[in-house]
Amino acid sequence: MQVARQQEIMDLARKAGRVNVESLSTHFAVSPQTIRKDLKELSDRRLLDRVHGGAVIASSVQNLAYQARRLIAETEKREIGRAAAALVPSNSSLFVNIGTTTEEVARALMHHTGLLLITNNLHVASMLYPLEGIDIVIAGGPVRRSDGGVVGSLAVELIENFKVDFAIVGVSAIDADGALLDFDVREIQVAKTIMANARTVVLVADSSKFSRRASTRIGHLRDVDVFVTDKVPSPALKELCLREKVHLIETSVDWDPNQPRQLDADADDAEDGETHDRRGARSS
Repeated sequence: MQVARQQEIMDLARKAGRVNVESLSTHFAVSPQTIRKDLKELSDRRLLDRVHGGAVIASSVQNLAYQARRLIAETEKREIGRAAAALVPSNSSLFVNIGTTTEEVARALMHHTGLLLITNNLHVASMLYPLEGIDIVIAGGPVRRSDGGVVGSLAVELIENFKVDFAIVGVSAIDADGALLDFDVREIQVAKTIMANARTVVLVADSSKFSRRASTRIGHLRDVDVFVTDKVPSPALKELCLREKVHLIETSVDWDPNQPRQLDADADDAEDGETHDRRGARSS
């Protein structure tokens, strides 16, 4: 019975990209504890990756489908988006890259004014272009049908023409040593260029990214200035942020939506002149 149930769980996960403890409990008429045990065993066999409330298909070479990613940690992503958007003052410039979490940041920017926003994310562009207070520039190049991302050398060339106040960057996975990882080499080149041409880099990622794997390196936590997440489960990664002077915001712990904090990129440069010099890629 257990083997058959776990096989069906895998079938459901392959179709949807993820499975949820509560829905599986109802589907199989068993307790949530039984489902959690099944998911743990499947995770131990490296067939699934555990995430908050369920699990996703384990893969280090292929990302989950876009619609499946949107369903993972929806509430956490929304809070991360609000916290990250609160760091960006009106009348500033920024990059926003591909990702369901960066889209939540864009959603939270809708009431800002005087923004210049450059993006390779068609979902972000279509969300914000009608707003008079935000000017949109879209990177050119091939569009991925899977998620509306614009990737490749043409996007890189356009981004290199800008030097902006903020980069809002999402990733697919964060390794235990702080490596920032993704799947598509073309997307990674765009992300690296975005990070290299921003005065302040803001990484946005929910805690499920700590349990995921991906095969290609974007950079390292030390390459960002601010990391906004719902929580960091690893004390070692918290220590890394402290040691590398990465400002960590955990929305489940230390962020009050009624008292948002804005981060002025130029003011931060004046207060801490070493910040961008020690990240050589962004010292220009």
